Amino acid sequence: MNYKIDFRPKIIDSLKGYSKEKFFADLMAGIIVGIVALPLAIAFGIASGVTPEKGIITAIIAGFIISLLGGSSVQIGGPTGAFIVIVYGIIEKYGIEGLAIATLIAGFILILMGILKLGTIIKFIPYPIVVGFTSGIALIIFSTQIKDLLGLSVATPGDFLGKWEVYFTHLTEINWWAAATSLVSIVIIVAWGKVSKKIPGSLVAIIAVTATAYLLKSYLGVEEIETIGDRFNIKAELPEPTLLKINMETIQALLSPALTIAILGAIESLLSATVADGTISEKHNSNTELIAQGVANIASPLFGGIPATGAIARTMTNINNGGRTPIAGIIHAVVLLLILLFVSNLAKHIPMACLAGILVVIAYNMSEWRTFRSLLKGPKSEAAVLLTTFGLTVIFDLTIAIEIGLLMAMLLFMKRISETTKISVSKDIIDLSQESETPKKEEKLILPNEVEVYEIEGPFFFGIANKFDESMRIIGRKPKIRIIRMRHVPFMDTTGLHNLEILYRNSKKEGIEIHLSGVNERVTALLESSGLANEIGKDKIHSNINIAVEKVTGRMKELSGN
Repeated sequence: MNYKIDFRPKIIDSLKGYSKEKFFADLMAGIIVGIVALPLAIAFGIASGVTPEKGIITAIIAGFIISLLGGSSVQIGGPTGAFIVIVYGIIEKYGIEGLAIATLIAGFILILMGILKLGTIIKFIPYPIVVGFTSGIALIIFSTQIKDLLGLSVATPGDFLGKWEVYFTHLTEINWWAAATSLVSIVIIVAWGKVSKKIPGSLVAIIAVTATAYLLKSYLGVEEIETIGDRFNIKAELPEPTLLKINMETIQALLSPALTIAILGAIESLLSATVADGTISEKHNSNTELIAQGVANIASPLFGGIPATGAIARTMTNINNGGRTPIAGIIHAVVLLLILLFVSNLAKHIPMACLAGILVVIAYNMSEWRTFRSLLKGPKSEAAVLLTTFGLTVIFDLTIAIEIGLLMAMLLFMKRISETTKISVSKDIIDLSQESETPKKEEKLILPNEVEVYEIEGPFFFGIANKFDESMRIIGRKPKIRIIRMRHVPFMDTTGLHNLEILYRNSKKEGIEIHLSGVNERVTALLESSGLANEIGKDKIHSNINIAVEKVTGRMKELSGN
């Protein structure tokens, strides 16, 4: 059987019947999104622990590739707030080169996910896990911005609790100019949201606050407002790609953080594409999107960039301003490139407190506190997963949070499935009056003496196999024939198969015959491939309970000699 990779970039279909009107709509959207993306790229870059231009370079390289190769018509790619915590942690532990290698590995993982068609599976990650680590990231982003928000000139440790200890012990050292700058930025962003949905308040805040800060510094001599230029030197150039030195030792060391980058990138990009689908009434190709995200994350670190994914805020800005094809995303990347090359020098005047204010608003929007609160009121198991993921994200790191959260979710899911699977025993009569199984001969089936029917209702997998064994032991007495009724068993795994095999062989030793009833095609195929169907005897595997009881009744007469 030929395996076909699910890769068809949206731009191929978008260019069919592409008109001048569509181009001008994409052009305007691309220009606006490019301008909007500039301060966000700078803010995410600085917050992640790299220089401002690395954030811009990521938005240019990754944004271009995601639009060119992606499976969504309107997705805008680039650095996002969700990666701040991961990137900062990797740089602290492995340095800039370690981050580049981890991002590169994550790119290959994303491509592999797309090739294996895991795009739809990613969507099944439990919602409490997504909310838990998203809210955790939001809280960490907020905590990292307090220093610039209040203008504190004190070194802060990397851990969450350590940061807040330092903040509380240095509250008397607040720079009130910086605090006022960040407060004004937040007020503008919030207030502007009621004025216009097309132009984000963050862009308005940056322009207004930067202009005001420049006038205060230049004409009134206010030096207390720290700007990007006071801390960084933005290089107005697109660097040449450089090869990374990778060996098995670095791959082993960085595989875990790379996997975290890949999973988070996949979740966020597909979530963004899904939200966009609902707005423009289209359907994205999730596997193509994963492959595009992978290529983008391979290319980005080669140019000195950081991890990238689909950005919901910029994608919605694109849609709200008329962008409907990937051309808008490509134009956005070109606009950013032109800004970097020719006017990036102006970015040095942006106050750090203004960027902190923008990131605080982003953190608030990411927090999903209303959803968080509603999930806490839901089932205790889901609340436990939510709180565990949230707590581990904040106190430890996202890698551990995702691993433990997924493990808890899987265990709870298996527990629920095992609880819904029922095992019942019939010894004398089977009531068929409420059943839809056909053909029916009687409303009630009378079972011969020394015949028992065990019915399994639900998946027969490792979580239920022991439960089935326990039911057998509780009965105690030994019949001559056991019918295992499996009409409601949708699938059976190897552990269930193993338990059924042990039951058959132990029953055979005790002189008890095993018959199966109502086995579906999927389970039958497993029985036949394992050889158990031949061991039991295909004449003892029946299509429904009527035939099974009829055969067993005749067999009991043979055994009794009548």
